[in-house]
Amino acid sequence: MVSKSIENMPEYVGNTHRGDLVLPEDVVKREELIRGNPTFHDITETVCKMAQTPFSETHIGWRVGFAISLSLAIMFFGLIAYLIWEGIGIWGNASPVFWAWDIVNFVFWVGIGHAGTLISAVLFLFRQKWRTSINRYAEAMTIFAVICALVFPGIHVGRIWVIYWVFPIPNSMEMWPNFRSPLLWDVFAVGTYFTVSLLFWYVGLIPDIATLRDRVKSRAAKIAYGIFALGWRGSMRHWLHYERAYLLLAALSTPLVLSVHSVVSFDFAVAQLPGWHTTIFPPYFVAGAIFSGFAMVQTLVLPARKWLGLKDIVTMKHIENMNKIILVTGSIVGYAYAMEFFIAWYSGNQYESFAFINRAFGPYAWSYWIMVSCNVISPQLFWFKKLRTSIVVSFVISIFVNIGMWFERFVITVTSLNRDFLPSSWHYFSPRIFEPLFLIGSFGLFFTLFLLFVRYLPVIAMAEVKSVLPQANPHEGHHS
Repeated sequence: MVSKSIENMPEYVGNTHRGDLVLPEDVVKREELIRGNPTFHDITETVCKMAQTPFSETHIGWRVGFAISLSLAIMFFGLIAYLIWEGIGIWGNASPVFWAWDIVNFVFWVGIGHAGTLISAVLFLFRQKWRTSINRYAEAMTIFAVICALVFPGIHVGRIWVIYWVFPIPNSMEMWPNFRSPLLWDVFAVGTYFTVSLLFWYVGLIPDIATLRDRVKSRAAKIAYGIFALGWRGSMRHWLHYERAYLLLAALSTPLVLSVHSVVSFDFAVAQLPGWHTTIFPPYFVAGAIFSGFAMVQTLVLPARKWLGLKDIVTMKHIENMNKIILVTGSIVGYAYAMEFFIAWYSGNQYESFAFINRAFGPYAWSYWIMVSCNVISPQLFWFKKLRTSIVVSFVISIFVNIGMWFERFVITVTSLNRDFLPSSWHYFSPRIFEPLFLIGSFGLFFTLFLLFVRYLPVIAMAEVKSVLPQANPHEGHHS
C-alpha cells in the first residue's frame, strides 16, 4: 500500500540520479529544518489528521473561517452578476482615471501568486532543502491567487459575455485580437503561468494523495482520492517517472517567474504616459511580486502552523529564511522607488518629473507614503535576528507588506492617470462602495479555496519532508 511505501521510504526513493553520501554537517542542517526528530509515521499522522477528520468534528476555527470566507465569496459573485447587469458605471472610474481598482486588484493578485513558483521551482532546482515544508502552501496560494486575478480583467472589459474575443479563434465577425497590445500578452502569459503552476502543484500532490487514499475510511473519499492518485503504488518506476516530470515542470516554471510579471508590467511600461513609460518596470514588478508573494505565504503559514500542529515541520528556520527574502526583495523595491525619481530628474522631461512629484506630494501623497512605510521601512526590522525569528513580528510585517503592495499598484495606476497633460481634465478619483466590496469579495474567494485545500488535501509535501529527516536514508533527500 502507498502509505506503507512512503512511511518506510526505501533508499531508492531519493535523488535517483545522484549517490552522494550524507555528511555529518548535512544531518545538522536537516535537524535545523525538522525539529523533534519525528518519524515518518509521525509526519504522516500530523499532515493527514485534518483530511481524515469527519466534517462534524472539524475544528471550530476552520468552520467559522470557512463560513465567513464563503459568505464573502458569494457576495463577490453576486457583485459580478450585478456589474454585468448594470455595467462598469457602478464604479467610480471617470475621465481621466479609466483604470482604477479593477486593474490594481488584478496586478496585486498576480503578484501574490509569484512566490509559489519561486519556492517550488527555483529553490527546487537550486536544491534548497528548506523549501520542502512550505512549498505546498505556496503552490496552492499561486493557483488560488491567479484565479482571483483572472476575474478582474474579465469584468474590467465590461462586456464579459464576449471575453472570448481575446483568444485567436475563428469567428463570424472576423474580430481578431490585437497582438500588438500588452493586454493580449497578459492573456497568454497569465494563462500559461496558471496551467503550468496547476500541473506542477498536482504532480507534487500525487504521492501524498495516494497516502490519503489508503488512510481514509469513507468509500466516497477513497474513490475520489483514488482517481486523483492516478494508480500510484510507490514503486521505483513510479518514483523515477515522478521525479522526471517534477524536474521538467520545475524547469518550465522557472522562466515564468521572470516573464509573467514582466509582461504584466508591459501593460504600463509600453504606454506613453509619464509615470508608466519606464524601463525599470519589468525587474521592479518581478521583485515586488516575489516580495508580496512571500509575505502572503507568511500570512497563511503562521496561523496554520499553530492551528494544525506543524511547529516541528515548519520551523523557525523556514520562517527566518522567508523573512530574509522579504528583507532582500523589500530593499530592491525601495531602490526601485528611489531610482524612479532619479530617472525622472535625469531625463530632463518636465512631464516625467511632474508625475513623480505629484505622486509623492500631490493629492494622493497619503497613499504613496503608506506604500513606502509598509514596503521599505517595515521590512528593515528583519535586519535584527530577534525580530525576524519572532512569530508575532513576522505576521504583523507580512500584513503590512500585503497592504503596502496593494497601495503600490494603486499609486502606479491612479496617481499617473489623475493628472494628465491638460489641467482642465484633472480629476480626483474616489471609489464608490462597490470597489472595496469587490476587493473584500476576492479575498473571500481566495480564503474559501485555501480553506478547502487545508481541509481535504495535505498542506505539507510529506514525501519531500521525510527526505530531509536525519534518519531518512543514506542518500540525499528526495526533492531536496
